[in-house]
Amino acid sequence: MRNTVLFLIALIAIFTSCSKSEKTYKIAVSQCSEDIWRNKLNEELKMGTYIHDNVELSFASADDSDEKQIEQIHQFLNDGIDLLIVAPNQVAAVSPAIDEVFDKGIPVIVVDRKTNSEKYTSFIGADNFEMGRLMGEYIATQLKGKGRVLEIMGLKDSSPAIERHNGFAKAISNYPDITLVASLQGDWTEESAVKAIKAYKGNLSNIDFVFGQNDRMAVGARKALSALPTPHSTKYCGIDGLPGEGNGLACVRDSILEASYIYPTHGDEVLQLAMNILEGKPYDKDNRLMAALVTKDNAKVLLLQSEELTRQGHNVDLLHEQSDNYLQQLDTQRVITWMAVGIIILLLIAIVLFYRYHLNKVTMQRERVIDTLWNIPAEELPTEPEQHVETPEAEETSDQIESTASSRFLARFKEVVEARMSDSEVSVEDLAADMNLSRVQLYRKIKAITDSSPVELLRTARLKRAYQLLVTTDKNISEVAYDVGFTAPSYFTKCFKDEFGISPSDL
Repeated sequence: MRNTVLFLIALIAIFTSCSKSEKTYKIAVSQCSEDIWRNKLNEELKMGTYIHDNVELSFASADDSDEKQIEQIHQFLNDGIDLLIVAPNQVAAVSPAIDEVFDKGIPVIVVDRKTNSEKYTSFIGADNFEMGRLMGEYIATQLKGKGRVLEIMGLKDSSPAIERHNGFAKAISNYPDITLVASLQGDWTEESAVKAIKAYKGNLSNIDFVFGQNDRMAVGARKALSALPTPHSTKYCGIDGLPGEGNGLACVRDSILEASYIYPTHGDEVLQLAMNILEGKPYDKDNRLMAALVTKDNAKVLLLQSEELTRQGHNVDLLHEQSDNYLQQLDTQRVITWMAVGIIILLLIAIVLFYRYHLNKVTMQRERVIDTLWNIPAEELPTEPEQHVETPEAEETSDQIESTASSRFLARFKEVVEARMSDSEVSVEDLAADMNLSRVQLYRKIKAITDSSPVELLRTARLKRAYQLLVTTDKNISEVAYDVGFTAPSYFTKCFKDEFGISPSDL
């Protein structure tokens, strides 16, 4: 039988060596919102996987919510990732969650927006301060150094909004005859600009130029000011310069905006930076992307170039889809070719499983002890070794003694676990200390009796207690999760489903 097992291991090793073994990296992308610019970035990241086929990308959008983004980052952390790409919603609020990922030894790439911490591996994005400054200089030049200017800012406390405003204010401060009438608060959407202008109590009837911190807010400002009873010949400019009808490049071409500023996405460069970090290749901590001013003089050409790139990108997607279909056909042929070998392997596995079944009989009995232990009251467990008399079945009596001692030890461990169950910070060291053991002693003892680790038993106990609470009380899923020591309801739900095969909401 031992020779059979060795033969199976050797055979599996041979088949495994027939295919290329390459580590697959799990990269999570946490976007602060979902919009045209970020969708373009996400699509470029996906296209980057055509080159780096050993990458799995997971995307999440926080919809401009700090709380949602923090929860999504924690979920990524619980799921297990190799690297995090993140665009923080607001500087201060999301930074602690990003710090937590970095402190776990997981590389972090900050894209577009910044945190208020140095706990990140690399930053990649354009210079928002410089873009704000250049747009301020452009407006001052167009106004010949004199006029009334209105600014529509992006999401409050986001780093691009702060930096673009600082650059813009710095530029126009050099022109004493230019008045910044107001810096109204928007949130990057067209609707927020309309709302901000309607809510403003001051005089907006003679605004010469509007600087929207992105193109959508500039268009929104144009709609709102044009609806005034006595509209002024106001000019508008923004930032982003995205291709596609209705976006920045087309708006400049069609004279809806006087100018925009291309804010590059470059998802392919972001993914390449991630791979350099993961594969131990050289990389820079600060990576600045080049940007460009868009005016009526170059908008049409830039739009044509962008449309051509989009068309070619679509062709690349089609070619990639065709290659996937070909590889699937090739895999099917390979399956048919090796079917006979697979049958042999299945037979050998069946033999090994039968062999292991008998070898692990004692272990299975111990697992039944564990299951029974957490489903009967502690007072019903044995607390003193049962008296016995010498019998001819000496081996059986010895097993009984060992079983009783193990039960007493597990009963004590159960008491300790239940006492500390609600403490989400409890560690194996804490449990061991409560039992007057070292961490190593506790681990070895539990492993020897149950073939499980203390952490696994703790999780099992928490989930079974949670099941009872969900069935017998009116507490909701979040309350039960925290009561039994889980730090996140989403992670509790995942563990509960893994343990019982159903979701907590199904109870």
